[in-house]
Formats: sequence, structure tokens, C-alpha cells
Amino acid sequence: MSFLGVEQSLTGRRWIGPTPEVERAAEMLAQQTDLHRAVCQVLARRGVPPMEAQSFLDPKLKELLPDPRTLKDMEIAATRFLQAAHQKQRIAVFADYDVDGGSSAALLLVWLRQMGVQATFYVPDRIDEGYGPNVPAMQTLAKSHDLIICVDCGTLSHEPIAAAKGADVIVLDHHLGGETLPECVAVVNPNRQDESGDLGYLCAAGVVFLMLVEAGRQMRGTGTKGPDLMSLLDLVALATVADVAPLISANRALVRQGLKVMAARKRPGLVALSDVARMDSAPNSYHLGFLLGPRVNAGGRIGQADLGARLLSTESMTEAEALSERLDALNSERREIENAVRAAALDQAEDRGLDAPLVWAAGEGWHPGVVGIVASRLKETANRPAIVIGLDGDEGKGSGRSVSGVDLGASIQRLAAEGLLVKGGGHKMAAGLTVKRDQLEPAMERLSELLAKQGAGQGGPADLKLDGTLMPSAATVDLIEQIEKAGPFGASAPAPRYVLPDLQVRFAKRVGESHLKLSLSDGMSSGLDAIAFGAFDGPIGERLSNHGGARFHFAGRLEINSWGGRQNVQLRLEDVAEAN
Repeated sequence: MSFLGVEQSLTGRRWIGPTPEVERAAEMLAQQTDLHRAVCQVLARRGVPPMEAQSFLDPKLKELLPDPRTLKDMEIAATRFLQAAHQKQRIAVFADYDVDGGSSAALLLVWLRQMGVQATFYVPDRIDEGYGPNVPAMQTLAKSHDLIICVDCGTLSHEPIAAAKGADVIVLDHHLGGETLPECVAVVNPNRQDESGDLGYLCAAGVVFLMLVEAGRQMRGTGTKGPDLMSLLDLVALATVADVAPLISANRALVRQGLKVMAARKRPGLVALSDVARMDSAPNSYHLGFLLGPRVNAGGRIGQADLGARLLSTESMTEAEALSERLDALNSERREIENAVRAAALDQAEDRGLDAPLVWAAGEGWHPGVVGIVASRLKETANRPAIVIGLDGDEGKGSGRSVSGVDLGASIQRLAAEGLLVKGGGHKMAAGLTVKRDQLEPAMERLSELLAKQGAGQGGPADLKLDGTLMPSAATVDLIEQIEKAGPFGASAPAPRYVLPDLQVRFAKRVGESHLKLSLSDGMSSGLDAIAFGAFDGPIGERLSNHGGARFHFAGRLEINSWGGRQNVQLRLEDVAEAN
């Protein structure tokens, strides 16, 4: 049954409210705690019982952080790492070119620097070298280094790692492993096939952090003390959110604590990046995922691949400011490229149909640095797994994004094993692939079959899930701060969406090219400000600008807007329905 009777909103979506089970659980929480009903609804959706509510709202890292030694090869990896550090051996860090790879590299570079070791770091070029270790790079690094540490990559890199003659190799990764592992000192990966999968939610930076925890434990066992690990959690938080890792279990505590570290503004790279992104309030998961993450990623997508890791690891404020400006400019350039590819991909996907188990598009010369972002946009539009591929010559390189409950990485890996892909891999929510042009159609058809078996395509593309209703007078700064304690919000823990029902538009003003600034009122309270980004890209902008005094239901996420030293509540508007 639709929520508030909304079968079709202005954007064509059906509104879905909390299930009766969630409503009953929220009522029980409200009766047994002194928490606001809106907070109880969030906790009920997360399955938190009343007796665990307070501990959930105040997650402690020391209670939630898993024992690093539960991961295979962890003790071996940490021991070899410490040996190299203590003996001042030549260490190289080989990292992926995204935020997780850059953050993982920065964790090691900063830790080693504090131990008096200057490590080399290497990030492959996305276009010239592709993802992960390659034979020429590993051969070159092995000639001048004693230890190579592959972060956020390497689990499937048998041949390149074998080519690193004369150097030891450690892999710290989280991508889905194959039936065999590369021959090296250690492969620490919670998604190895011989792991339980209990820690499969960790991103690579989380795995690297656990290795540093184990290294610290080994150092304490010999009566020595290592660098302060808590000060590194801002990097772990950034990677966890930007890599869309589920914000559950230890990840919640890592991100929560990391945001506190970031708020202290001690890391030059993140300070400079926050300033160039015009962040004017304490950092939250939205800032990490949508303001900082894309800028760090921009170097690997369309610019110099190592810019992100250099920014995150630098100690120089001058260098940080210069790198941030460069990444900000690249991010603007990336947006222009993305918009062109997105428009073409969406047209193609719509022609193919957005109700299939897999939504996909492929185009000539589409920049490989933006296909992942465009896949994410298609996934959001259709509520289905999406693949976007850039074709060049007789091959195509693509990237995919999945929806909750559908393991895209496993299906991609199976496709590669069946010979329909040149190569492919990833994790549950994201994957990459290379496919021969003449195999494109059969590969996508087979992938659609595999995803359908996991339930892809069963959810309605037009469903908008909502947590309940609120009146404008209840939407206070205090309430939002209480709700934030149930976060951080992100993958597997979406921020709550509320409906403010039966309101009138008191004021509407177009902002920029396509945004709409609003003031809403129920006729009794002082009203509520709202912002609808991209409103004029769809029907919302025109309808609310010419409302004629009509009343509407407004759906979105509440946030605190800081301006001129003052705080006020704002609704980030996502959808609107006519109030009957």
C-alpha cells in the first residue's frame, strides 16, 4: 500500500512507508526509551532492540573493532611490514587510483614517515595501465625495492606479482578473491574465498588500518610504541564512505570517529580540500561522499593518477592547497565529460528498457574515468544494477554499480571464468570489466540472467522509501542532531527520508541553472526552508514555481544549514506529490 496514498508523485514514483513491523518496533522503542519518535523509526528500520539503543547511538571503536588476527595472513603481513620498517628497507606502495586506494596508500605512507621511512608510492594510469598491478610496473618496482605492498588491488594479479622478482609482496585488499591466490608473502583480504566473510564489509583502507593495529600490537609486545593510529581515522572514514562500503558494525565506529578527527582540521590535504569544496560546517558522511570523495577521485579519473594519494599524505599546506585547486579543476572537467556520457547512456538504456534485471549502455570513446559514475546514475534512476562501457577498438572497458542484495562482483567474476569477459572483478556493490566488442551483447545478456537469479529487477524503479511524517514545527536542529547519532548514513544505512505533509509554498526562487529554493508553511508554524537540487531538470521546478496556492506533500532529508554563523533546518527536497 502506498504511503499517504501517493501512487505517482510529480517525478512518477510510488511512495512506500515503513512496514507494520517497523512501526511496531518504533513504538516499542519510543515507549521504552526517552528518544524522539523520529529517532526510534530509524533505529527500528536498522533492527536495533530497545536494550541496545543507547550503545548503538554511541558506538565505541574499542568494542566494535574486530581482532585483526581473525583475517588470514594478517600476522605474517604485519611481521614482514614491521621488519621492513625497522630495518629501513626500501618499501613501495602500489595503490589503486580511487579514493580507497589513495587513502590506503596515505595510511601507509604517513605511518612509515612517522617511523622515519620514506616509501615510494605508485599509482597506475587508468587508461594506459588499467586497474591493479601490471607486469612492467611490478618488474620495475622490484628492481629497486625490498617490499611491495599492493593496496586496494592485487588479489587476482597472479602474473604481475610473480613478475616482481627479488622483492617480497604483500596484498591488502577487499575485492572478491578467486579460487587461487597469487604467490606472495601474504594476501590479507576479508573477501578471500577461504574467509568467513564476516568482515567482508571493510574497504581496503579498513583492512590496512587493521594491519596497522596488528603492527602496533606486535610493537607493544617488544616494548616499543608505534605511531598514533586514532589520528589516521579521517583517512579510513573518507575511504569507507567514498567506496560505498556498508556503514554497519565496525565501519560505523570507524567513520564516526574519523569524522571527529577530520573536524579537528589537522591533515593539510583534507583541510585544503574542505576549503576548496566550500564546506562551512562540521564534516559528515554526505561531505565525504559527495564533496571530498569526487575531488580526490578526479585525478585518477581524468588527470594524473597519483594526485589523490599525494594530497592525502602531504605534510605541506602549500602543496595541499595547490593539489586541491588542481583536483577541484579536474572535478569540474570530469562533470562536463560525465554529463555528456550520462545523457547518451540514459537515452540508450531507456531505448533498451529500464525494467530489465540489468540496465546497461556502451558507447564509442566514452571516457573510462566517468563510466563508473554514469553507471551509478543509471542504477539510481532504474533501481537496478547498471553497467556502462566505453568502447575503443575491438575492446570495451566498463564499470558497474549494484543495488542492495545483489552481488555484482561475483557475477562479473563468473562471467570472466566463463570466457565472456577478457577480465573482470570487484565486490558486491561495484565491479569493473573488459570485454571484446563482438562479445558485448552475449556478455550483457548472460550477466542479466545471473543477476535475475539474485532478484535483480524485482523492485519497482519508481518506489521511494520513506520513514514517516513530520510537521515543520518538529523539524528542529536538536532533532536532526539526535537523528545524526543513529548514523553515519550511507551504503546499507540510508539517511532517513520524511514527508512534510499538506504544506503550501510560501516562497520559490530559482537558484543557478536548475535548482529551486523554497519556503514551506503549514499556516501555523514559522515554516521551513527547502532546497531542490536539479528541480528544473524534471517536473518539480516548473510545478512549484507555478503552484497557484496548491498544497503538496514534500519528501526529503532534513539537514542543518550553516550560514553566517547561524544554524537552521533545511529540507533537501527529493520528491513532491499533490495533496488531495
